Amino acid sequence: MTAAIAQQQSGVDQAKIDLGKETFAHKCSHCHGPNMVNSGTITPDLRRFPDDEPRFVTTVKQGKNGRMPPWGDILNDDDIGALWAYISSRRTP
Repeated sequence: MTAAIAQQQSGVDQAKIDLGKETFAHKCSHCHGPNMVNSGTITPDLRRFPDDEPRFVTTVKQGKNGRMPPWGDILNDDDIGALWAYISSRRTP
């Protein structure tokens, strides 16, 4: 099965993934690293983030443990949904 077919079957829109990738590059990559590969910082490898969208949304909106700032006033729900689509598309075991 091709990646495009798999994405269609899972309901993921490539345009949404692309928007998430762009948002990640501008807003998240400075801490989480390009392509979600960090260089040994305290930030987690987002490619291994659990398949838990509500947890992701809460973390992005509210921040985490004083180390990750809250983004709820900067990113809207569509931006965060696109980030989730991108991160989910890059998940590794």
